[in-house]
Parts: sequence; structure tokens; C-alpha cells
Amino acid sequence: MQPGEPALTEDDAIPAHPDNEYGWEKLYAERVAMAYGRHTDMKVRIARFQNCYGPVGTWRGGREKAPAAICRKVAEAEDGGTIEVWGHGVAVRAYTYVDDMVDGIYLLMHSGLEGPVNIGSSEHVTVDELVETVIEVAGKEIHKKYVEGPVGVQSRNFSKKRIHSLGWRAKVFLKEGLGYTYPWIETQVKAARGAE
Repeated sequence: MQPGEPALTEDDAIPAHPDNEYGWEKLYAERVAMAYGRHTDMKVRIARFQNCYGPVGTWRGGREKAPAAICRKVAEAEDGGTIEVWGHGVAVRAYTYVDDMVDGIYLLMHSGLEGPVNIGSSEHVTVDELVETVIEVAGKEIHKKYVEGPVGVQSRNFSKKRIHSLGWRAKVFLKEGLGYTYPWIETQVKAARGAE
């Protein structure tokens, strides 16, 4: 997607054309659950997460989400140092704090909605804005060096109309959520260095 395009509804995910096996895996799992629901009396509710982040999550090893990766890089960098950022910093994303996600899942599971439901923040930021926010929260002076690397699509904009119909809205804005996340990751980085 390009920034500003209309939000994709849950139904817009199919026909799908994911760019990797991870995307296919998620959609296939949804199809299996929906098929099971059609043949039983089980109500199937599928929460589609939009970039969940927070403390006590994966923060290294290549499986972490962008907020955790940037927090780790900033925590590892010396004050006045430089971190590498994949791409050019212009890709647009919405990041959802874990507590908001849990609230959305809980509400969904106690609702009458069935099928896929997008759960995520409506606060869209560029990767560059994400990096600048982490640097601000860290209280460091950090320089950025943009390098080649996987950046995914230019933008993702999912409709949250279904979850909003239940009264749910993300409450934790990015700066606040990073204020909880960065100190935890910084502690993990220091502990890992001490164990070396």
C-alpha cells in the first residue's frame, strides 16, 4: 500500500498474495479454523494483530518487531553513537502496545463478532519517527545510518471498524508505550553484556 490509501477491511485479505510463507501460514491457519467452525458449533473469532510491542517480548535474534529492534540498537549504542536503520525511514506503520492488544482480544472473545477482526492502533508513524521517539525516550544523542535491508511494504492501513464497534480503541500512544518498553530492553542489554 501507499500512504493515504483506503484502509483494508478484514475481507480484503482474500484473495491474498503474501510475500512470504509467514503470511501464508497465518491465512491458512485462519482458513482451517473457519472450516472447523462451519462443521461444528464452535464460534471462531480471529484476532489479526497490528505490530504488537512491549516489555517482556522478543528483543533480539532476528524475530523481534521493529520497536524492540530499535530499542535494542539504541540501548547497545554509546551516547553520541550511530545505529543502522534498514531502508530510508519512510515506511509507515502503526504499532500497538501489548496491554491494548490484550484488552482488544479479551473484548473480542466476549463479543458476538465472529471471523477475522483487525486489532491495532490508529497512530501511524514513519520508521524515522519511530527511531526518533526511541532516541528521545532513551535520552541519548544517537545518529542514524540508513542501510539496505528488508523493509516490507511502504504502508499498511487496516480498518479497525469491527473492533471499534465493540467500543475498543488503543489507549497507549507510541511514546508512552516505548517509555515502558525501552527501559526493559535496556536492562536486558546490560544483563546480556554482564553475562559475556
